[in-house]
Amino acid sequence: MTARSLDRLERLRSELAHPRLDVRIVAADLAAGGAAQILRAVAGGEIEVGLLINNAGFGAGGDFTAARLDRQLSLLDVNLRALVELTHPILGAMRRRGSGAIINVASVAGFQPAPYSACYAASKAFVLSFSLALWRENRDTGVQVMALCPGYTDTHFFAAAGVPKPRRVYMQTPDAVVAAALRGLRRRQPLVIPGWPNRLVVAATRLLPRRWVLNAAARLFRVRRELSG
Repeated sequence: MTARSLDRLERLRSELAHPRLDVRIVAADLAAGGAAQILRAVAGGEIEVGLLINNAGFGAGGDFTAARLDRQLSLLDVNLRALVELTHPILGAMRRRGSGAIINVASVAGFQPAPYSACYAASKAFVLSFSLALWRENRDTGVQVMALCPGYTDTHFFAAAGVPKPRRVYMQTPDAVVAAALRGLRRRQPLVIPGWPNRLVVAATRLLPRRWVLNAAARLFRVRRELSG
């Protein structure tokens, strides 16, 4: 398991303690070269990765020019660069073995531009397109690649992005999103959108005029204060 916080990783390892379970942790910041650190740990531990879950990512809300540029660039480093850097060698090893699976976490925001969350939505559009392309490239290799596109999920995402948690909207639990992802993996689906309200939103973005979609997204994502942090 890997994340930035060593304390949180150690607590989670304690919760998962079991005689038949070997949990190894790597504290790494993907915005600061952490992907290479993770790959070195995998190689040094002679770990054969059977399932890679590229779940790391964060958002940044507000007017693009008002937000800090370094924050936007860090977002791209984590959401895009690190995902590609981890996927390339691990997918190669999976193909050589003829087995394995990769879940890349995109978002329903990846299906349309999102004013006031421009870089985040664009990054998730990349993850969506990248994952579906890799699914087709690897369809006959024994390796499965899946794009997971959740909607609003009750996590620390909103606090990390510096935006208030939306109220009166459809919100899923992390457990529900994970269950949908694992069902999709068993069914070898290239794309999973958990929850029928999220699937309805995605369908609407494809059917409605682009101007309507952009205006609706602007109202949804607009933040009336500067990004904090």
